[in-house]
Amino acid sequence: MITGYSEHAANERTYLAWVRTGIAVVAFGFVIEKFNLFLLAMAGAGLTEEARRPLIAKLSRGISRYEGILFIVSGVLLLVLATLRFVRTTRLLEDPRTHAASSVRTELVLSAWLVVLVACYSVYLVLS
Repeated sequence: MITGYSEHAANERTYLAWVRTGIAVVAFGFVIEKFNLFLLAMAGAGLTEEARRPLIAKLSRGISRYEGILFIVSGVLLLVLATLRFVRTTRLLEDPRTHAASSVRTELVLSAWLVVLVACYSVYLVLS
């Protein structure tokens, strides 16, 4: 039996939760990026009505070109930071010495970054 199995299992469950979140953020970034490419194609094609073409062109430029990339990069950074935290916590669990309680700064920073990213994107969608 593994010593401290419940602590290792909890560490792994936390890591997998952050990995799922990171993958979801990356996937959402890809969806946004593909939708922007679709809008650019629609704006460039002569298939839409003349009245709608300026609206589609407005939606496909500006910050919308970078929002998908921002989500993709944020998701990848989330995965990297979660992996670093998992490895650090695993090493601390395997060390026989007693350590001070770990702070939750990493989780708070990652959670705050996700909240800010989603809030900014929501405000952008409402205003555009």
